[in-house]
Amino acid sequence: MKHPRTALMSAVAGLGLGLVAASGTAPAVAASSPAPTGTVVTAQAGYAAYAGSSENAAANRAFFDAVMESVAEKRAANPGAAAVTVVYSTSGAPSFRSQIASSTSIWNSSVANVKLQEGSNPDFDYREGNDSRGSYASTDGHGSGYIFLDYAQNQQYDSTRVTAHETGHVLGLPDHYTGPCSELMSGGGPGTSCTNAYPDSAERSRVNSLWQNGLVAALARATP
Repeated sequence: MKHPRTALMSAVAGLGLGLVAASGTAPAVAASSPAPTGTVVTAQAGYAAYAGSSENAAANRAFFDAVMESVAEKRAANPGAAAVTVVYSTSGAPSFRSQIASSTSIWNSSVANVKLQEGSNPDFDYREGNDSRGSYASTDGHGSGYIFLDYAQNQQYDSTRVTAHETGHVLGLPDHYTGPCSELMSGGGPGTSCTNAYPDSAERSRVNSLWQNGLVAALARATP
């Protein structure tokens, strides 16, 4: 479905775990294949080639806006809905169904103002494949968002953390590669040894605030 922000939404989000390059930025080192046996991948290798950019931040916001607008349109058509539910599809990422189920369960147990649920007529979908940029969140320019999960990156990094991190973008969180392992959105910054797949208290609070306050404005735009 189309939304007013299609120009902004056409930006591709380089939102992976420190291995994704924003448009116009060279791909990060080691994004295209798993680290050779015995290789130590440091935090510096995880994000040195990508330090963030204004384009990346705009694309992240566009992805979140696309999902929220989709949810708002559904709620405007069904104002009696008791909860804010974001619907997703895993049909394009069958190899990662287990990790997706784990990551959405983590988020559903961590926040109160929005819930993730698999179903038809999704607000976004998961996809899988090979991409030298690694895993990332994106929009197609028509209000539809998706999470791409890269095979190689999910072998190199903890796959549930990768998936939970990318799902954090669905809920409105930006990357913060310089953060500690305890921050889910620090992504690949802490290195491959970090397996934490849970958002910290600040990240949980931010998501709850975004969906409590942001959805009101989105509903106002979606309601005729």
